[in-house]
Amino acid sequence: MPAGRALRTATAVLPVLVALGCATLTPTEETESSAGPPGAPDTARAEEMLADLRTAREGSMDGYDRDEFPHWDEAEGENCNVRERVLIRDGENVRTGSDCYPTSGTWDSPYDDGSWSDPSDLDIDHMVPLAAAWRSGASDWTQRKRERFANDLSGPQLLAVTDNVNQSKGDDTPDEWLPPDESFHCEYVRAWIGTKHNWDLTVTGAERTTLRGVLDSC
Repeated sequence: MPAGRALRTATAVLPVLVALGCATLTPTEETESSAGPPGAPDTARAEEMLADLRTAREGSMDGYDRDEFPHWDEAEGENCNVRERVLIRDGENVRTGSDCYPTSGTWDSPYDDGSWSDPSDLDIDHMVPLAAAWRSGASDWTQRKRERFANDLSGPQLLAVTDNVNQSKGDDTPDEWLPPDESFHCEYVRAWIGTKHNWDLTVTGAERTTLRGVLDSC
């Protein structure tokens, strides 16, 4: 399992909704977080997963729209959505109000080793960006499946990170972008491979070469 702060192994994982991969919790007026995020595969398993991934040319962006991936669904009862759930999961000493939005806590961004106390400084990154997923197979999915992908709390697909760093990533694949903090590269590519494998998405030749190269250094 990866050792990065934001991908540390959960010692207590909340129940998962089968339909959306969402944890269930009814928030109290002041809810304190204790569960960590699910992890990515270890290096040996990531190597096996990478070997299983199909190589294909990058697909077209024709027809793509973020609305094809409805996201931030309800997650922890009627007041919490998936975005808020990730903020609770990935932070330390997170407390929320009755609307489930964090009122206090700290967050360490694994992409750049940034530390934040204001949740507005964070984005929730889709490890495999929605547009990248579209180009590697999701264009053929039903919208319902794309919704499940965009709200997937059961694996390493969602991560709270520094907002401007996430924006610099855009919809790039690892051959085009890796986190500024090189110490997180192994965890990043393992999470990327795990997500693509879980969702049966393809990789390009250049993407595979970069993933293989990073794994070789792990």
